[in-house]
Amino acid sequence: MSNLLDARTSQNASYANSISIPVTTTPQLFAQLTLDTTGATRNLRTQITGTAAIQLPLIPVLSSVIVTIVRGTTPSDIIIYSVRDVLDTSIVGPQVISFTASDFNVPITANNRVVYTAFISTDAAAGVTRVGPESFNATIYSE
Repeated sequence: MSNLLDARTSQNASYANSISIPVTTTPQLFAQLTLDTTGATRNLRTQITGTAAIQLPLIPVLSSVIVTIVRGTTPSDIIIYSVRDVLDTSIVGPQVISFTASDFNVPITANNRVVYTAFISTDAAAGVTRVGPESFNATIYSE
């Protein structure tokens, strides 16, 4: 039987057009959660969901946005999920990128903490902007 250990939410922007943050070719942190694994026995697994709304520039160019989730705090840590979403240049308004990820066989750490960080970047197009909403949720279980 599974045991819920912890659940966390990071809500950077609660509603549409509440932020205006340029997306660059360098991965930038847009969410981070630390889960508590106290009481874990074995077979830890994490379920992660999230969303980010992106706006193309007024004169849109074909571009994609990359969302990467790592177990850790830097883009070079263990990648557990990555998606490249090609944005639709015919859409004038914001475009929402939603994702669901899983992390299996999560190691139990000495401090009973597991950090997940979400990064976002674009392939090349200038003018791509994060506009909100943005959220990042994670739940960790053990057997």
